[in-house]
Amino acid sequence: MHVELKGRLAERGQQPLGDYCPIDLAMQAIGQRSTILLLREAYYGVTRFDDFAARTGLTEATTAGRLKALVDLGVLAKTEYQEPGKRRRYEYQLTESGQDLMPVVFGLAQWSNRHHAPPKPLELSHDGHPVEIVARCTEGHLPELDELTVTV
Repeated sequence: MHVELKGRLAERGQQPLGDYCPIDLAMQAIGQRSTILLLREAYYGVTRFDDFAARTGLTEATTAGRLKALVDLGVLAKTEYQEPGKRRRYEYQLTESGQDLMPVVFGLAQWSNRHHAPPKPLELSHDGHPVEIVARCTEGHLPELDELTVTV
């Protein structure tokens, strides 16, 4: 069972796609575990550096580097704040680009729940109803893998 390939993708032979592949580009941008954990915490409402580091268990150096990369990618926006009597610091807010990654991150959780079950599965819901991350065409169909066509 696999997708049907069309266009240059079907004609490429053994040539790697490299930077022509959006999956490869996305993985280069966000494919690290640390990035996904930081995004998870951003979806959970974390905005401050110390909280990101503590809640992910990442080192401060890793947290700083990945947050900077997410800002550079436009996934997070960095804004300055200052508490009375303290130095200026920064908060990180999800951008539209960051919000668009939500199905990817929660799709990973859904996959883990089904195939690599954690002791306490993550449950997504909306107004009390379970949420499922799915691939759906614009006509509302839920195609199987062998019903998809990929064209480059």
